[in-house]
Amino acid sequence: MCGLAGIWRFRGDRPEVPLEAIADSMAATLDHRGPDANGTWSDARAGIALSHRRLSIIDLSSAGAQPMVSADGRYIIVYNGEIYNSGELRPELEAKGTRFRGHSDTEVLLEACATWGLEHALSRFAGMFAFALYDREDRHLHLVRDRLGIKPLYYSVQNGTLYFSSQISGFTAAPGFSTRLNVHAVAEFLQHGYVPSPHSILSGVFKLPPGHRLHVASDGTLNSLCWWSLEHAAKSSDRLGSDGETLTDQLDHLLEKVVSQHLVSDVPLGAFLSGGIDSSIVVSMMQRISNRQVDTFTIGFSELDYDEAQAARGVATHLGTRHTELVVGPGDVQAVIPDLPTIFDEPFGDASQIPTYLVSKLAKRSVKVALSGDGGDEGFGGYTRHVALAQLMRAVGWAPPALRHLLGGGLARIPPGLWDRAACLLPAAVAPRRFGEKVHKTADLIGEPDVGAMYQRVTAQWPDPASLVGCAASAPSWLAPGSAESFPDTVTALRYWDLSRYLPDDILTKVDRSSMAVSLEARVPLLDHRLVEFAFALPTNTLIERGRGKQPLRRVLARHVPVRLTERPKSGFSIPIGNWLRGPLRAWAEDLLSEPSLRKGGLLRPNPVRRRWVRHLEEREEAPHAMWSVLMLQAWMQHWKITA
Repeated sequence: MCGLAGIWRFRGDRPEVPLEAIADSMAATLDHRGPDANGTWSDARAGIALSHRRLSIIDLSSAGAQPMVSADGRYIIVYNGEIYNSGELRPELEAKGTRFRGHSDTEVLLEACATWGLEHALSRFAGMFAFALYDREDRHLHLVRDRLGIKPLYYSVQNGTLYFSSQISGFTAAPGFSTRLNVHAVAEFLQHGYVPSPHSILSGVFKLPPGHRLHVASDGTLNSLCWWSLEHAAKSSDRLGSDGETLTDQLDHLLEKVVSQHLVSDVPLGAFLSGGIDSSIVVSMMQRISNRQVDTFTIGFSELDYDEAQAARGVATHLGTRHTELVVGPGDVQAVIPDLPTIFDEPFGDASQIPTYLVSKLAKRSVKVALSGDGGDEGFGGYTRHVALAQLMRAVGWAPPALRHLLGGGLARIPPGLWDRAACLLPAAVAPRRFGEKVHKTADLIGEPDVGAMYQRVTAQWPDPASLVGCAASAPSWLAPGSAESFPDTVTALRYWDLSRYLPDDILTKVDRSSMAVSLEARVPLLDHRLVEFAFALPTNTLIERGRGKQPLRRVLARHVPVRLTERPKSGFSIPIGNWLRGPLRAWAEDLLSEPSLRKGGLLRPNPVRRRWVRHLEEREEAPHAMWSVLMLQAWMQHWKITA
């Protein structure tokens, strides 16, 4: 795992600062991503320089150093990631005449591109990666990102110069680079809790989308190309039949193969373990494959509703792992908060960033690589919204949008307090908490025209960000009306939307930045594209049964871990942020959310923020995620001092 950066000046005039020095300064901001070694390659006549920071995982010798030049001298690469099937590709390349100098996957990737061509090589890779490949003969540069967006890559063109970097911080080290705020991205951030690709928080800086490559010619012409389509995979579903036992056998075998390839490492390796379905299945496969005791790591909380330590301990004991856990309190969170703007570069509004960072820090004490269970929910239909929205569409989808709008409006006209009093008539064991608030949220969903609009509302932290950002239009909808109709069913559409947006820009960003901040490589085997394609090839009725998703994963896991240890209500990897904002974090939050602080930034309207904050403090509304996004934006603005 590494950090990469580079610069290509298309104009002929000589810069005041040598390009090699600029590229090296950009990469120096990424030292946390690769503290073990560094290197820079440049061609002054071509006006290009590539720089790299290395976290040594496979082939720790100088034979694995980067930038790396191909055996024929034509190609130069700087690369971040892992090619998990490099052991399968290497003999094929040797049969073609390739003579390898070391045993790194970097060299396999580079020589595959040189031997087979970029397009064919990409189709053969199974892994997570972002890389820059320069062709010295044709004077073309290729920026490439893996299929699911596990590894990040940003780029920008300013004043006839291309810049690229693993993180936004790389651009801040380039002399004269403009770092103006993208105000429209602020609106998108407030709506989602992250800035969706291809945009970034900086104007003119873009994220290369997952499954895409950017072809750059020597005259500065840019051409973005999709080399792997998640949409195609999603729409090619229902190919495997519905024989449960056969599918379980196939998935069990595929999981074992994928996890086995993810265990290749020349340094100590372990896993994050929450005790839920996804992390437990990864660890169970690791323990079955490995010839040694697996190291597992868990973060727990004193608040029982959020504490996963006991469940993880039970799974670890059953599997026989060497288990380490750490109980986290508000003080630990307060200690991390000042570093979040630096760790994440962009504003990031998912509060689970904190436990993810803390468990990464815990793991780094013992290992250099950790496997994670991320991706199971998105791929195999594990989120509550996958079930709930499909059920809601079955219940009301027959009605014309105008009738649904009237029905939703009627439910919303009854105040939440009256709904709460009505719920009190039910037995205490079944009376829903905050019933009125839930009825109003359901009413909002019923009134939406289609399931795409429902999905955007249920995932939105601030449904109307324009009410907060005075100088920006409302965040644009990225779902065209009726877009769900092109998918085989509602659940497939929901999974596709999660995998294409929420996963790379929230979940994978969180895992990458949190782990890289402590120089730990995090691997996500459930997001191997072979497993994602397998999941989409399954009939939806094999994924969700009796209101519970991820049935294929549950069946495989039941072969290795007793059901009683892993079946519990879904909580997600979260912290009791709502209670802490009312308690130990209140003073910090009040400072950032005060009217003077909000006005000082000149970006947010204080009134709507203050209204919702007061409602949260008075427990009239649970709005921890919405408030956390505003807090992270305020903290980021203060730290980076970037203006609109």
